[in-house]
Amino acid sequence: MRAKHFILTPVVFLLTITVASAQYFGRNKPNYEKFDFKIHQSEHFDIYHYLDNPEYLKELAAQCEHWHHLHQSILHDTIEQKNPMIFYNNHADFQQTNTIGGSIGVGTGGVTEAFKNRVIMPLAMSNQQTHHVLGHEMVHAFQYNMILNGDSTNLRSLRNLPLWMVEGMAEYMSIGGVDAHTAMWMRDAVLRDDIPTLDQLNNLGKYFPYRYGQVFWAFLTGLRGDEIIAPFFKATAMFGIDRASVMVLGMKKKDLSKLWVDAFRRHFGKNLGDKKEKLVGKALITSANGGRLNIAPEISPNGQYLIFLSEKDLFSTDLFLADAKTGKIIRKVASASREGHIDDFNYIESSGTWSPNSKEFAFVGISKGDNILIIKEAASGKTVKEIRPKGLPAFSNPAWSPDKKSIVVTGLVNGQTDLYSIRVSSGKVTQLTDDRFAEIHPSWSMDGNFIFFSTDEQSMKNGRTNGKWAFNLAELDVANGLKSHVNIFPGADNLNPEQDTAGNIIFLSNRDGYRNIYRYQPSTGEVFRITDLLTGVSGITHLAPAISMDRKRNRLVYTYFSGNRYQIYQTKLERMEAHSVDPGVVDFTAAQLPKLNKKVQRVVDHQLADLDEMEAQPAPSLVEKDYRPQFKLDYVGGSAGAGIGSSPAFGTTTGLAGGVDLLFSDILGNNQLFSSLSLNGEITDLGGTVAYINRNSRINWGGALSHTPFRSIQGGYLGVDTLFIGNDAFQLADRYLFDVTRIFEDKATLFAQYPFSTTLRLEAGASFSRYSFRVDRLDNYYDAFGNLIAQDRQKLDNAPPAFNLGNVQLALVGDNANFGLTAPLSGHRYRFGVEQYFGEFNYTAATADYRIYRYFKPVGLAFRALHYGRYGGNSEGLFPLYAGSPWYLRGLNSAAAQDIFVQNGRSFDDLLGSKLLVTNFEVRIPFSGPEQLALVKSKFLFSDLNFFVDGGVAFNTFNELVEDSRDIRYQRAKPIFTAGASVRVNLFGALVLEPYYAVPLVKETKGVFGLNIIPGW
Repeated sequence: MRAKHFILTPVVFLLTITVASAQYFGRNKPNYEKFDFKIHQSEHFDIYHYLDNPEYLKELAAQCEHWHHLHQSILHDTIEQKNPMIFYNNHADFQQTNTIGGSIGVGTGGVTEAFKNRVIMPLAMSNQQTHHVLGHEMVHAFQYNMILNGDSTNLRSLRNLPLWMVEGMAEYMSIGGVDAHTAMWMRDAVLRDDIPTLDQLNNLGKYFPYRYGQVFWAFLTGLRGDEIIAPFFKATAMFGIDRASVMVLGMKKKDLSKLWVDAFRRHFGKNLGDKKEKLVGKALITSANGGRLNIAPEISPNGQYLIFLSEKDLFSTDLFLADAKTGKIIRKVASASREGHIDDFNYIESSGTWSPNSKEFAFVGISKGDNILIIKEAASGKTVKEIRPKGLPAFSNPAWSPDKKSIVVTGLVNGQTDLYSIRVSSGKVTQLTDDRFAEIHPSWSMDGNFIFFSTDEQSMKNGRTNGKWAFNLAELDVANGLKSHVNIFPGADNLNPEQDTAGNIIFLSNRDGYRNIYRYQPSTGEVFRITDLLTGVSGITHLAPAISMDRKRNRLVYTYFSGNRYQIYQTKLERMEAHSVDPGVVDFTAAQLPKLNKKVQRVVDHQLADLDEMEAQPAPSLVEKDYRPQFKLDYVGGSAGAGIGSSPAFGTTTGLAGGVDLLFSDILGNNQLFSSLSLNGEITDLGGTVAYINRNSRINWGGALSHTPFRSIQGGYLGVDTLFIGNDAFQLADRYLFDVTRIFEDKATLFAQYPFSTTLRLEAGASFSRYSFRVDRLDNYYDAFGNLIAQDRQKLDNAPPAFNLGNVQLALVGDNANFGLTAPLSGHRYRFGVEQYFGEFNYTAATADYRIYRYFKPVGLAFRALHYGRYGGNSEGLFPLYAGSPWYLRGLNSAAAQDIFVQNGRSFDDLLGSKLLVTNFEVRIPFSGPEQLALVKSKFLFSDLNFFVDGGVAFNTFNELVEDSRDIRYQRAKPIFTAGASVRVNLFGALVLEPYYAVPLVKETKGVFGLNIIPGW
């Protein structure tokens, strides 16, 4: 038995490593669909797409080439090879991409990755948004090329670039120096007297890097001209912003920062007048009863209820029902984190819609790679119906018809945005418009004869404003399908039209650089401004709907942006002061970003203004190529070294240490190949791994081959011996004998997983390993000073025999938990799995692990029930499991625990067995960290304070758990509990430390200090 334990102990360790390397929990990124990508080449790009719209493909290619020309002329950089551009037809498809790891949220408009310089993005619901995101991501492609292929920069240089500088540069070069939405944010900062210094801009949780970074580059180019962009960016990458400021600008960073703050306050402050906000109405939802983000308000037709989106529960953006008069929250209507088949809600630029009888609410969810229409009973939150409209994979902004029969939406199909009607009873889809223009924000007239909406049609026909396509108001005659345009505020964004009881159109516009609510009277053609806000009425983006009408009582609800938060207000229309405005006048003075030096030319603004001329030129020629998933090197890592060392075991030796890691993938990321070679010591210690992963379909699968050596040393001092040194001379020496045992694991592994959703998957795997052994004996002699003077080495013949070990496994894994500062705080996790081992050891292992988390601000409760056991075969011949591990029971992992057991007349063997039952309960208090979560506000120290009770029992047979056990081979298993407190500290996201103090709950006891180095369970 002892020999088997000697062999098995390191083998169990190896198995532990294998299990730990797998993803025990974690969310999934399912490939719900398989996309048939094609390649079209233009002059500078390889365009990967599956668009069934040749004309729109030509437009996309032209936009790529235009942005390349604009950015290249500013940055004076050349991307030598054709740059990969990967387009997905909509955002739900984009969220399935394998080109980058990790999940993609609904707020991510696109990404650019460094290794292949790929731009990956979805087509958006509006032409302008697609064009803007494309220009933004193309800046990133140039940034990566400038740094990774620069003369004096490399991958490490990216660390010197603050995120606000990187993202702000992309925003400035794709939007320019006129932006009403960004100006709204900046006026709010001045009102709050919260203008960040350049150092404070690194607080990303407080200062949104896109908005503030855009203003920084507008400020800098307004000081030195756009020709400063490339040298300042490169110098910052090479030396950091402190030295770059001196080298390029001739001023210290603190002086630049002061100039920035003063210019910021002066420029945006001049548009604030008396700095007193002229709010209209009553605050319904604020941070006091909601969250910081309360958006997309929809008031019920009977005026009694309000449904809105909020992150008031911190970990997800959910739908809430509130009283429309008092703002009292009644219930949570829907949460993506609680509905396993719903991956997310479409909430960035969309809202929901009430049924005409005010009983049901419809909104857009994301499920299995498509948008679906979810209809909920508002009072109970019960799902009434889910509609997956055929042929309409992406849509937003549903609007329920007055007759309750249909819901009109903005739909996106093959790059073209149109209005569609969805029959509620059957899900039948009818296309209402069919053109290259985007129709968004539909709403019905009270009689159901017309649909009001916003469209970019006139802007696309007549030309951009400040380099952007704008939205005008329009209406669709449902009976004959004819469109008519409302010709007011040309060049401004006129959005979110709603009809009031008098037949007027209430809408949002940025026509004066602010964001206010207006009333258009069709009978007279007059337009009135009915709010006069210093910040504005806005959702997360300027295209997000932000107003809703109760048309029976003429009551309006709107989202007000102020204090870096979104609040919901309500008011009667008759209480709103109306100011007549000229419908033909548009003035974007208040939307201008800072420009200190009036003499410098902003090349970016001039180029954006010339985009219409560029698009009038012939479209670039496209050449179609066959798609081939060729592997290309993504990443090379590792290190190597040689050295001379001295130790009692090996003496003075030379050796090699280090390794090299190589990662290959195809352009779409569907196939990945990883290889690693490592050496730690002698050539015998050479190890390596080759792994392949295929993510081309719903089932992700792969395999690996590995050779891994493990080394251990046993032996010690044999006493003083006589060493022959030649010529009949002898020397007394201390003799040590060491046996160096190496275990070689040669392993082949196959694995697969089938994700049902982002929170549930089925895992399967199989492996076969062969374990072989080698024992080398070192006979060492040392002089009186401890120097090695002689050594005999020999390979022994008594190494343990090699053996084989196989394994097959299956597990069901669910995880919708939301992580707090150091541990999960809400949701649940579970893993139910079984493993069968065969070969030298033949047994079955079962895992049942269930965890649930609930957060009641400011306290979280967590519970875990865990069973792990080995069953059958020779399972009891393995090294026993230990229930006293601090991962299971804190306070039983030291010599003090043995004393406690002895003092209470118990055996320490109570903690050993082939099976474990563990339960844990914990009170988790976010202690220091972000103010919206923690008790103590801290930018750097993230910590939790925890109070816990741990319990567990180890046993070999279930008979040991009952009083009348008749199995005389085993004593009755006795559970033990501990209680205590701990503090978990998150060290910059890299490591979680948990010092704890635990007291075993027995009579004769004392507390024990310990340390866990792992996130909370």
